[in-house]
Amino acid sequence: MSAETRPRLIETSGRKRLSFREWRGLRPFWGGLLTLLAGIPIMYLPYANLTIGSLTVRMATTAGAGSLIIGVLLVVLGLTMWFQPASRVFAGVAAILLSLVSLVVSNFGAFLVGFLLGLIGGALGVSWAPGKAAAEAEDGADEPARPTAGPPVFVDARPAAATGHDPESGNGLDDLSGTSPTNGTNGRHRAG
Repeated sequence: MSAETRPRLIETSGRKRLSFREWRGLRPFWGGLLTLLAGIPIMYLPYANLTIGSLTVRMATTAGAGSLIIGVLLVVLGLTMWFQPASRVFAGVAAILLSLVSLVVSNFGAFLVGFLLGLIGGALGVSWAPGKAAAEAEDGADEPARPTAGPPVFVDARPAAATGHDPESGNGLDDLSGTSPTNGTNGRHRAG
């Protein structure tokens, strides 16, 4: 390895890390990860064997197939949150419901581990919302702050002579002709 290849390796790993960070920021990554991890103990524990010396204890239940189905579905829902972020609300709600069902079917939700991971992962998937891109956030910083409370304020920036009405008469808001001086419409529809 020469001195010239070492910086290239560092740059390549840095680019991969940044691209993974960008990929992770565009989807409910942690919700998907926790949902995926919830499926593993739920589908594993009903089929696990515990051997203590010569004594073998099986954890198998009569609902082992149901536990396997619930676990596989939770893994699929976690992957869905990663690769189809548009369906995150459906995947999150389904993960929460499957986690609740696992309490009854799969040894108290894999001894509450899978149950809690599924509930938290599903809630994170439902509550996640895509953020603004950095360029959009910077553009929004140049705009003045808008008031968030109170009634809307309408301002007519044109001179009074151009509008054809007195500026003291409500800036044309009392005009019931159905048209706006700006583009000829106001969005209201008249019946008949």
